[in-house]
Amino acid sequence: MAATSPYPRHHGDANYGWIAMALAMLALALGSGYTLALGEMAGMYVALSLVCAVAVLFDFRTGAVLLALLLPLSTSALFPHGLLQITGLNPLNLLLLATLGSYVIHGRAQGGGALVPQPMVWLYILPILAAGLVGLTRVEDVPPYLIELGAVSFFTERQYLMTVVLKPFVIVAVALMIGAAAARSQKPERFIVVIALSAWVMALIQVGFVIAQGVPLLELANPGARNFYEPLSIHANSLGRLHLFALALLLFVWADNRRPGMRLFLLITIGVLGLALLLTFSRASIGTAALVGALFLVWKFNAKALALALIAATLVVLLAGDILYSRATYGLGEGASAVTAGRIDNIWLPLLPELAKTPLWGSGLSSIVWSFPMVNEAMRPVGHPHNAYLEALLDMGIIGLALLLAYYAHVWKGFRALASNPSLNPDMRSLFQGATAALLAFLVTCLVGSSLRPEPESAYLWIAIGLMYGLRGRRPAS
Repeated sequence: MAATSPYPRHHGDANYGWIAMALAMLALALGSGYTLALGEMAGMYVALSLVCAVAVLFDFRTGAVLLALLLPLSTSALFPHGLLQITGLNPLNLLLLATLGSYVIHGRAQGGGALVPQPMVWLYILPILAAGLVGLTRVEDVPPYLIELGAVSFFTERQYLMTVVLKPFVIVAVALMIGAAAARSQKPERFIVVIALSAWVMALIQVGFVIAQGVPLLELANPGARNFYEPLSIHANSLGRLHLFALALLLFVWADNRRPGMRLFLLITIGVLGLALLLTFSRASIGTAALVGALFLVWKFNAKALALALIAATLVVLLAGDILYSRATYGLGEGASAVTAGRIDNIWLPLLPELAKTPLWGSGLSSIVWSFPMVNEAMRPVGHPHNAYLEALLDMGIIGLALLLAYYAHVWKGFRALASNPSLNPDMRSLFQGATAALLAFLVTCLVGSSLRPEPESAYLWIAIGLMYGLRGRRPAS
């Protein structure tokens, strides 16, 4: 008797699939002709997006793989953020819409649970949306000098709604589509290769940029060089966190993988990510990488793990030991505020009285830009408090912060459960063990930056969250 596939075929929509494909081909032809007539790079990007959209219509899992590759890259200036002079029309959004459409046409016919899990809705999405609606009424209170300095990305209520409230949820949608694809894949562990390939792209872009600039490491490590990667449209600290989370995921997979070729590929990838992380000279990211390494030794302690840790530490000391020491000890002896690069005196202390205004529900997303010290120029002109927990308290209050932390506790439990699930492929179990370490690293780095809300620098963590939901809803093979 033939074994029954756990991935049922879909027949009900087969008679209509060709219609969607025909329409997509027509759109491809018309779009390509129009964009080629423009004679600009935008034409190439739109044409490529349409070609990918056609491929996605055959199988939404193709779109999920492409989204996983593009999501980390979308933070770079090399990635177009608007095409045909239309803000928001970019390859990532086009691909996401095509993948969602293909999922509705084909993917849902294969069964499975709800695309958006209930804990995410109640603990994460709705509280953020509620805080966004609160902030929507305060946009006109943003001081003009912040707009002139470019510290804010919105000028009207519509721009605020699109850029601050809704745009970050693109990351969540991408993660959920990746999870849906993993739930319907016979070998979801192939997403590990996708993660590694996307990590290579960002790391090579960064290393190539550093080589092209020809800047000495000592100058790159200077506290005044935090905006060195500004031409790439990404801050050094954000770039460091991006590499950190990818490294955490892949490090644990390498430890348990038994295929020599794959192990070598992962080891080289980890080395490249480690180099790229060091080149950011982000103290929080490098310090938290040490935390990930300590967790790796505790959870995976054996001769191989110890040897890797010793080799990595030796290379770091030989390549940039003195420079890293100088960077790590910056501000010591000059007070706590100097150690935190002025965060305490110039950002955190001036904002503390704001917490008493609306302590339960906060003052709306990005409330720092219309806070009293900001309006009166009594603090550093920044668009972020440089502390994710302080940001959540200011924007969403005690209730909002509690809900966000409850959500991440839910994610922690999900990671831990899958890391010890015997029905999963060993590589996937290791991936979720690495995701647990990445989540701890994320919560630590939130003390000096980042955000508890979706951010591009947390792309790999969100990919892991999407995979968690997908594999939790996966049906075992018959």
